[in-house]
Amino acid sequence: MIGERLTPETRQTVGYHVALLGGVALLVSAVIGIADALTRADIAQRQLEDLQATLQQVVPAKYYDNDLVRDVVVVQDGGRALRVYRARRDGEVRAVSFQVSAPGYGNTAMLIVLGIDRAGTLLGVRVVSHSETPGLGDKIETRRSDWILGFDGRSLNDPPPAGWGVKKDGGAFDQFTGATITPRSVVHAVKSGLEFFAAHRAELLDESPTLLPSPRAEVGMREPQP
Repeated sequence: MIGERLTPETRQTVGYHVALLGGVALLVSAVIGIADALTRADIAQRQLEDLQATLQQVVPAKYYDNDLVRDVVVVQDGGRALRVYRARRDGEVRAVSFQVSAPGYGNTAMLIVLGIDRAGTLLGVRVVSHSETPGLGDKIETRRSDWILGFDGRSLNDPPPAGWGVKKDGGAFDQFTGATITPRSVVHAVKSGLEFFAAHRAELLDESPTLLPSPRAEVGMREPQP
């Protein structure tokens, strides 16, 4: 063994201690690097699973036989890049899903995921992130209320344009008692998402060559820039 050949005098030299410390540091760095790589892979896998679960809530399984989280395109819309997930069955895009944002109470953003079929009809809407007041604005969550399910089956023409608001403003959608700002903001954001789909329908349904394919299917959804 190398340690057995080293004399006591050698072990007392500065060079020996420097080499020993360097070896220990190298070993520790290697261990940390391996642990970090394993942790990153685990986090990425959990994020992918969370994304898949979210998309499945707004796009029913009958609309696709592809890997929904991997079929991604980036569409430019007024200076912002929006990541869109496409649901295909038999090679045809049957539905799409993407994220929009809305200002919430106290100037905090709400992140909302939409699922829309080829005809421009909403398949589902879910608020995936918000900081609304518990017991009031949080009724946008399905575990608190079925209010968000009221968007299912809606489109830009149902209700008519004037109806895309809360009832307090003359619209078709209920507001919450003591919390009008939150539902009003969600309704406007959903309508803007439908307008985005209508404006880019050919691109989103893979009927136009003007798409920007994503270089790789990154995990998660990017918040649209204001």
